[in-house]
Amino acid sequence: MRFVCYADWKALPESANNLFEEAEQESIFFSRLWFENLIEHGLDEGQTLLLATVSEGDQLLALLPLSQQGSKHGFPLKHLYTSLYTLLITQERQPQILTCLIQGLREHSIHSLQLDPVTEDDHNLQKLQQVMKTSGYSCHRHFRFYNWIHRTQGDSFADYMASRPTRVRNTIARKQRKLEREQEHSIRLFTENDIEQGLADYHTVYMASWKANEVFEPFVEGLATRLAQSGGLRLAVLYINHQPAAAQFWFVVHGKASIFKLAYDEKWKHYSPGSILIAYLMKQVIDVDRVEEIDFLTGNDAYKQEWMSERRQRWRLSCIDNHPLKSEKATRLTTLRGALKWLWQKVYN
Repeated sequence: MRFVCYADWKALPESANNLFEEAEQESIFFSRLWFENLIEHGLDEGQTLLLATVSEGDQLLALLPLSQQGSKHGFPLKHLYTSLYTLLITQERQPQILTCLIQGLREHSIHSLQLDPVTEDDHNLQKLQQVMKTSGYSCHRHFRFYNWIHRTQGDSFADYMASRPTRVRNTIARKQRKLEREQEHSIRLFTENDIEQGLADYHTVYMASWKANEVFEPFVEGLATRLAQSGGLRLAVLYINHQPAAAQFWFVVHGKASIFKLAYDEKWKHYSPGSILIAYLMKQVIDVDRVEEIDFLTGNDAYKQEWMSERRQRWRLSCIDNHPLKSEKATRLTTLRGALKWLWQKVYN
């Protein structure tokens, strides 16, 4: 086994695809699609890649996607919109792989890791934490944020709505009737075709909403385009009198629906267009896409509790090397040994 650190995403060996394909079964935030969009549209100025890997022959066994900003500390390669992070690793020989990874990071003068947001039951990170502790690191977990989800358990949309609070059901029914009586309206779902129009209407709504202008517009557009190509995009726009009044950006990947971005034009607030559109997309992902889980991603907003049924926690894993000077000496010794080996070969070969 050998440790290799890449600073260029395109330099990753092709076998990295095996790790991404396995990991994305758990979350889109572990997928190649997500990371490639992040690298193209989401890196901060001065942020450099630190793709820590362990390989054997042509096979990549582990990948810890990190970033740096001119320090001896490793941070997760993530975006503000990243809702989950992990270590990508094969299931066989994990203790040996992790030992190699940690030794490599030490020789690379990485004295601390800060990994977030992570789940409490992430087995890969649990094992990483165990090996780091036995290697002389202090590791701690800190609360980051709450995450609301709903597990469909095979229920239909009608079953799901029947389990929602009475106030939610009554509000949607009353507002839909009011909208039908008073305005011409329609809902369009963008998945693979005419994405440019869908994104244009989404941005029109966003700029008319209570939210600030979208700071990460290239990131959002890049993600939508990639998801449309892979069939995972669910971008819905509610039109009132042929004008976009509400828009929501969801995605469906490997049986999980994620509610990514929500916005509505405040001019139409009295019709509760956001709630109407959530109900529309809930029906889509439950009855048509047949997802097993619906995820509201980041935040503990009160309205999310009305649509979801279970709250989870996300954490930050922080690990600090208790012997950084020893690590630096080891790094210098490794460098010296390499120089002596090169000199020996030069003189005697």
